[in-house]
Order: sequence, then C-alpha cells, then structure tokens
Amino acid sequence: MRYIKLGRTGLDVSPIAIGAMTYGDPGRGHPVWSLDEDTSRPLIRHALDAGINFFDTANMYSYGSSEEILGRALRDFADRDEVVIATKLRHPMRAGANSSGLSRKAIMTEVEHSLRRLGTDYIDLYQIHRNDNATPWEETLEALHDLVKAGKVRYLGASSMHAWEFAKALHLQKQHGWARFATMQHHYNLLAREEEREMIPLCLDEGVGTVIWSPLARGRLARAWDDARSTTRAETDGGYADMLYSPAEQDANHAIVDAVGKIAAERGVSRAQIALAWLRSNPVVTAPLVGANTVAQIDDAVASLEIRLTDEEIAALQRPYTPRYDFQGISDEAEMQRIRDSIPGYAHA
Repeated sequence: MRYIKLGRTGLDVSPIAIGAMTYGDPGRGHPVWSLDEDTSRPLIRHALDAGINFFDTANMYSYGSSEEILGRALRDFADRDEVVIATKLRHPMRAGANSSGLSRKAIMTEVEHSLRRLGTDYIDLYQIHRNDNATPWEETLEALHDLVKAGKVRYLGASSMHAWEFAKALHLQKQHGWARFATMQHHYNLLAREEEREMIPLCLDEGVGTVIWSPLARGRLARAWDDARSTTRAETDGGYADMLYSPAEQDANHAIVDAVGKIAAERGVSRAQIALAWLRSNPVVTAPLVGANTVAQIDDAVASLEIRLTDEEIAALQRPYTPRYDFQGISDEAEMQRIRDSIPGYAHA
C-alpha cells in the first residue's frame, strides 16, 4: 500500500477508505441492510491486512453501533497509532432538545459519546455531517477548534454543502486562527459530477482533500446496465437513490455505465476498478469510501490503485455526462427529514 497525505496535512492515509455505514446492528435503526458484528469483523480485518488504514463512520450509523463495532475491531486487530479513524456528527441521535445540530453543546456532548463508543481517547478526523443553518458558523467552528486544542480530535473535516458555505467556513477559520477543515466528504462519481463546477476547484485551490461517498453510485457503476439483481439496500433506499440519480438522466447514465464496461472488458478488470481509477485521476481526491460487504469488494478496491487510465479512456468515460440535480447543498433539517420519510423502513428519532 502506498500511503498519501490527507489534504495539506502531514497525516498518511491509504488512498482507499472503508466506509463503515455498512457495519452496524441491523436492529438499531437505519440502515436495515447493515452487517452485524460477527459478519463485519472479518471484513475490517481483511481491509487492515490489505494495508488500508483509513476507516470512516458516523455517530448516526445504526445509532452508534457502527462506531462500537468498528472501535472494537480496530482495538483487537490494529495498532491504534497506525490507523486513522474518522467519524461525524450533526443528525439526530435521540428525541428531545439539543439532540442534533452543531451547537457548542451538541458538539461537546457528541464527541464524548463517539469517543466512548469507539473506545479511543482521540478521533483522527472529526467531520460535520452537513452544515447546521440554525447555528452560527462562529459557534460551530470555535467549538471544533477547542476539541483540537483539547487533544480529543486531531483534524477536522466537513461534508456535502454548497461551495459558498464551505468557502465562508474556511475564511472564518483563517480569520480567527481556528483549526482548519482538512477534508471535504462529498458525493462524486461518474454519474454525479456536479461538484466539478465549484466545490472541487475550491478544494483544489485551498488544499483540502476530498473523501468520496458513493463512489460507485450505489453499485450502478459496478455492473452492467441490464443487470437487474435486487438488493435490500436498493429496495429500501429507493427514494433517496432516485433523488441522487434522477430518471431524467437515465440515457446518459446508461451510456456511462456502458463505457465503464467497455474499458473494463478491454483491460480484463472489473467495472468497479475502472470507476474507482477514474476518481483517482482527479488530484483533489484523497480516497473513495468503499462500503464493502464482501472480501472481493475490498480486493477490487485495492486492485484499482494499480490502474492508470489514459486520457482517451477518461474522455470516453466523461463524454456522455449531462447536468443533473445538485444534491450537495441540502443541510436544512426539514428537507433532510422529507428525504428520510420517503425511504421505506428508515427509522429515525
């Protein structure tokens, strides 16, 4: 494994990160497709054996059990000083006042809960899981800065929002001398490239590394267009996935998936390897989050690191793309709740 720096920091991370939303007690809320601890542990160990040292979770994933499962596995299988643990906060964790958001109270409360669940005395990368429009940026950013200075957090990260919001946050951090966001975790893949308009150029200019969620477009880039295999996730995430990949762009999506398949066949590799290699052709991408539920998916992701696409291949993959709905800026809680309510089986506070 050849490690790379996280943005402009000195932190070494693997260019593949494991997305731990896949691992969590299925009985503790969404996602209903998550893997229980006995199934999750061998996958986490296999990732470590493959040289992956970057693991991402969130407090809301299966209401804390993802952090618990990941924390116990890393404690048993890894040297804490060698692994990079990332988690997030923002969304409701319980009913009642101050149960969500990015107020000082919420941040100071949730970091302690995450530290306890992860079984560690510090978090390597602490990320805000969307912006909180109900709390002033200054309150949020100063509280995050205080966590870094207290030694509870090493680096800070943000996630999907409008580029102007992120630019404002970076400006305030610089103005006040507060700890700076090192990463932006956002939605980016061959079927969702709207971030190329503003967020990616901003991150490139500011030296912010990007961590990619849904790098394979919920599996659509990993199989042929007419492969009609159904999964529990596809059945339960329908409303959410439709919002990300609108039927209005299906012709373009079909053409992109076909282009991935053509190049994969010519190279004798999997479609997933081609889609992940395309992400790595963008210098601002630090690592895609791979929510692997099989050993083969981890091996596929690691194998993608050896692929260097030609300019002609990149052009063929990008040519069919058409503009689509920009999901990134949704930070309003009412709008997020509407999305949750559209997903069958989503349990929320």
